[in-house]
Amino acid sequence: MSRNNDVLAANDAFYQAFAAGDYMAMDGIWADTLPVSCIHPGWPPVRGRDKVMQTWRGILANPPRPAIQAMEAEATEMGDFALVVCFEVIGNIYLSASNLFTRDGDLWRLVHHQSGETSKSPKILKEQSS
Repeated sequence: MSRNNDVLAANDAFYQAFAAGDYMAMDGIWADTLPVSCIHPGWPPVRGRDKVMQTWRGILANPPRPAIQAMEAEATEMGDFALVVCFEVIGNIYLSASNLFTRDGDLWRLVHHQSGETSKSPKILKEQSS
């Protein structure tokens, strides 16, 4: 498996933990030795691992969780960091998302997640570029 595929696998694990409401898996995805941050749609920035994980605990513990799916994820590696940009699909809502990972031994760990609504769906963007 290429390193780029490893980053995309880490990104998939993030969305699988989110969709499953699996707090323990989500906790294992985030870096624990570097500063982390998160910007949930419509929220102010959340800084610090304890605060970020507190937000995830609340989101994942409150059913109904949104059925979320990542689409069109693309990874760009930059040394020990990698940026994944993708769409998040929740029902008929599309969000643009960026996830910043850092290498931790053989693993890629999340250090920043940000998503927000977009007025364009992946399908519309493909049609416009054709």
